[in-house]
Amino acid sequence: MPIIRFEAADDSERTQIGEGLTRPAVEADRLETGRAEGKYFLRHGDGCAVCGRAVEAGEPFYLDSEAGAVLCDEHGRERRGD
Repeated sequence: MPIIRFEAADDSERTQIGEGLTRPAVEADRLETGRAEGKYFLRHGDGCAVCGRAVEAGEPFYLDSEAGAVLCDEHGRERRGD
């Protein structure tokens, strides 16, 4: 699975995702369900796997589902080769 870029985090803990992104979220062990606000969420409260920087609301971030890693914008672009 490629490294997926998210345009903007909903908040610092999780971002709501659609059904099409549940497979990579499960693969990364980051899927959260059963919330009143929506059906599927991606957990990212632990921040960037490289530098530990928190993912803040409105900021872009990346998911490397094979590594189970969330990456900040800078490290996500580096890992994807953007």
